[in-house]
Amino acid sequence: MSAARGRTGRRPGESGTREAILAAATVAFAEVGYDRATIRGIATAAKVDPALVLHYFGSKEGLFEAALELPVSPRLIFERGVVAGPDQLGATIVRTFLEAWEPPDSRVRLMAMLRSAMTNDTAMAMIRDLLVREVFGPITQSLGVPNAPLRATLVGSQFVGLAIMRFIGRLEPLASASIDDLVIAIGPTVQRYLTGQFGDETQEA
Repeated sequence: MSAARGRTGRRPGESGTREAILAAATVAFAEVGYDRATIRGIATAAKVDPALVLHYFGSKEGLFEAALELPVSPRLIFERGVVAGPDQLGATIVRTFLEAWEPPDSRVRLMAMLRSAMTNDTAMAMIRDLLVREVFGPITQSLGVPNAPLRATLVGSQFVGLAIMRFIGRLEPLASASIDDLVIAIGPTVQRYLTGQFGDETQEA
């Protein structure tokens, strides 16, 4: 009885427990997606009681949201773009994102996001909010361009499609293309989404 009490008494402040749960969750979301990943399975992989998962993250949705943490901040992306110059913002964003997702640990998180979004509406909504509201939305708003929300969603769609084909579908030769080649190919498209003129913007006098 005392052993059981000792086990449950290892409070959530214990070093490394939260990180172990988050690491196990990220792998589970990457391998099977949001719907098939379970709190019990994640707890087993992390070697903790399922109650600890709920204590730290509240729910599977909360756990998934924590696993979506980006390896690069929106502020860093914009700062790099400013340094490079307004006409290089598209290329800078493409390079920054690709370099951020290349390390294996970061790629697992990206695959967790994408696999989950492909099978679950809740996961898709969370990813959409992450990309549009927290990443590309602030960038387009800072640029002061018309149609900022549309531009943000267009940039987001570009990166989601690129990531699915490169990392999930592993479509060649895209999957093995160098970052430099992808920056050259995709940078101008992202630049146009960010600063190019749209059809309904031609009436400025």
